Amino acid sequence: MIEKALWLYYAAQDPATPAWAKAVVYGALGYFILPIDAIPDVMPAFGFTDDLGVLVAAVAAISAYITKEVKAKAEQKMKDWFSD
Repeated sequence: MIEKALWLYYAAQDPATPAWAKAVVYGALGYFILPIDAIPDVMPAFGFTDDLGVLVAAVAAISAYITKEVKAKAEQKMKDWFSD
């Protein structure tokens, strides 16, 4: 989920991404990080399913703006955060 969230974040940072797509991204990321959800995150096994659904829908909606460069930035950030 974090990688997809980073795709959205870096796509929104790209000046070529239109305003409507940035609005979709910021809405999805806001839903992802805010503690108020349709399904509370503390529920075992189901808590993040709504968050995942929102992220997947946002990725599908703006997929044309998730470029190789965006994916490379996300991959590098994942390595920075989680690499040994």
